[in-house]
Amino acid sequence: MKKVNVVVVGATGAVGQELLKILNERNFPINNLKLCATSRSAGTSVEFQGRRYVVEETTPESFTDMDIALFAGGKASLEFGQAAVERGCVVIDNSSNYRMDPEVPLVVPEVNPEDVKWHKGIIANPNCSTIIMVVALKPIYDVAGIKRVVVSTYQAVSGAGKEGIEELTAQTKAVLEGLEHPPKKFLHPIAFNLIPHIDVFQDMDYTKEEWKMVKETQKILHDDKVRITATTVRVPVYRSHSESVNVETERKITAAQAKEILAKAPGVIVQDDIGNNVYPMPLFTSDKDEVFVGRIREDNTIDNGLNLWVVGDQIRKGAATNAVQIAELLLKYNCLMR
Repeated sequence: MKKVNVVVVGATGAVGQELLKILNERNFPINNLKLCATSRSAGTSVEFQGRRYVVEETTPESFTDMDIALFAGGKASLEFGQAAVERGCVVIDNSSNYRMDPEVPLVVPEVNPEDVKWHKGIIANPNCSTIIMVVALKPIYDVAGIKRVVVSTYQAVSGAGKEGIEELTAQTKAVLEGLEHPPKKFLHPIAFNLIPHIDVFQDMDYTKEEWKMVKETQKILHDDKVRITATTVRVPVYRSHSESVNVETERKITAAQAKEILAKAPGVIVQDDIGNNVYPMPLFTSDKDEVFVGRIREDNTIDNGLNLWVVGDQIRKGAATNAVQIAELLLKYNCLMR
């Protein structure tokens, strides 16, 4: 692959730091690298591949002569996304700002890689829970079709950023010491608790996070006939989201067939050996790029049903790794702006 100029926006945050880590691990072909963030973080230094880079404040001129802009999230892409495109830079955006824009591809490389070809300067990275789920669903969808999905998520506190991690740690310590630690990041205590509420409530009393999983999955699969209902839950786990996924397929496939299909699927690792108590768990899937699937079994209440237990690192595959994979596709398909 030819070397390209890359700018990381939000380079000092958790996802920005993970982006740099993965760019290094995957040996992404970088010619020039620029690190940007808010004015508050400007001036700090970050090491990458043995060199220290001074973080700059993001401005429209940050994207001059850049080929790819990796936006870590937040509102930055609304403020600077078009400025980047105008300067010939392809934006890969980890926020929700452009995901449902019909002019913007929403891409998971194992699922719909060809969609990067029709970008108009911006490509959206899906929601972390959506990415983890669709990587497991797509192989089944291709073989048997999917009529309906019922998903419940068990989402780690790191999905809420550094503050979520700190709150779980502090509250756990306080409870064990018999002290109080009122919640700040979350609406309720997270230590030794579950919170069935992620993001704001919207239509039909579903949260925004739940609607993301519905609408984004349909867009990625190019199939709005797939019916999806979701319940998203914050759990006292540091890293890796887990999902209980019930799938009703168009055509019958057995659990054994599903295991075989998933074992051959890109980006999927099947961990399903109940005789030896082997199944995916967040503790052991953290800091990995694959989506892990286990507890694969037939739904005993319908003819064409499967139950899956799906786990993936939401900071890596659910965010940073997926973004870097999209950047790799831009080079593979030779569809940069300049």
